[in-house]
Amino acid sequence: MRFGDAKPAPYWRETVENPVDAPPLQGDVTCDLAIIGGGFTGLWSALKATERNGDASIVVLEGGKLSNAASGRNGGFCAPSISHGVSNATQRWPGEAETLIRLGRENLDDLEADLAHHGIDGGFERNGKLNVAATPWQAEGLRAMQASYARFGIETEYLEGAALDERFNTPRYHAGLFEPNYALVNPARLVDGLAKAAMARGASLHENSLVTGMKNAADGVRLTTAEGTVLAKQVILATNASVPLLRRLRSAIIPIWDYTLVSEPLSADQLAAIGWQGRYGIADSGNQFHYFRKIADNRILWGGYDAIYYYGSKRDAHLHDRAESYETIERNFFDAFPALGGIGFTHRWGGLIDTSARLTAFVGTAFQNRVAYAMGFTGQGVSATRFAALTMLDLLEGKTTERTRLKLLSSRAVPFPPEPIRSWAVKWAQTDLAREDLTGHRSLLLRTLDKFKIGFGS
Repeated sequence: MRFGDAKPAPYWRETVENPVDAPPLQGDVTCDLAIIGGGFTGLWSALKATERNGDASIVVLEGGKLSNAASGRNGGFCAPSISHGVSNATQRWPGEAETLIRLGRENLDDLEADLAHHGIDGGFERNGKLNVAATPWQAEGLRAMQASYARFGIETEYLEGAALDERFNTPRYHAGLFEPNYALVNPARLVDGLAKAAMARGASLHENSLVTGMKNAADGVRLTTAEGTVLAKQVILATNASVPLLRRLRSAIIPIWDYTLVSEPLSADQLAAIGWQGRYGIADSGNQFHYFRKIADNRILWGGYDAIYYYGSKRDAHLHDRAESYETIERNFFDAFPALGGIGFTHRWGGLIDTSARLTAFVGTAFQNRVAYAMGFTGQGVSATRFAALTMLDLLEGKTTERTRLKLLSSRAVPFPPEPIRSWAVKWAQTDLAREDLTGHRSLLLRTLDKFKIGFGS
């Protein structure tokens, strides 16, 4: 297997020049707003909080180093959606689907405007996304997807035969649906840029400052780290797939592990052989799906498919590297790209996804509205974290807004069952999802979950 020579670390970090290097928290600090977590959710919260109140004292506490967790380990697919896509909005939130789809598109526009306003070079490219199908039933799904998009005025182009070959030429996929309004980012550069922008506006950032305790006090919320404490008037909990500090949230998400390979740079001839000339991202249409994209020097990032849940919701650091998953996704890579048979891989890594049972994030408050939280993005957080950050700030300010009224965000998250039922249920769902990919038949279990608007995904 060729992945064995790949560097076991995310490629993205190597693209950041002069990355933020913040000291750990030491001593006792008081502030207006403390933010736990220095990923997309926490840093958008910090930046937007400085815009709303430039005089507020804001402290961001990151448990490790920036971009070392989920926000620096994803593929950088930046969707015009806050609802895990149009179909999830229409199936699970039909009464507000039109609003969700509009807000998702506006959020991507506003995200791009924010990056320009603050001079953040996050590698933002809005070049579209190609959804591809390998089976007749997946092609039918793309047709249905196009019809659903058309209801909401979303532009798409259905592709088969020579038209598909011009966009992407591979024997594995036989149909495609191109959506031009879709973006990609460089995750590590986006994290670094958001951090620097927030710090330039007065926010304080501390890396290697894991919060181990959070208690409600008479004069605020007290946070404890290894070498210091923070007394904050308000707190934002932005810890993604880490174990939530609020115990009642621990059954609301499960950690799903996703693995990625990055190829050697492709030559012009190699790119021509697979017909991939544009810089759009691509994703296949299976339940077990791959997402892939070209990055700056024409390497292919190839991730997904092998979503792994470890018994007991394990989050151990050594699980970031898993040979069995790399073997599977490497084999699928060469199945999709037989013309690239001689290519090798330079980077490999794993990352965590904070999976919720309704596939979308949820937002809420605790400690008499002193604490706001957001989690459960289920692999679609690159853009949706910005929207969640704004919603949390609305809640902490006591505002009723279009965001805070959304049932998608404010309704109670369906809890996952305890072990050992949890592992059994996840395995059962994954087995049925894989069988559906092979046969096109949706099982009774999956149809029942659909009926109750819950499910499993990544």
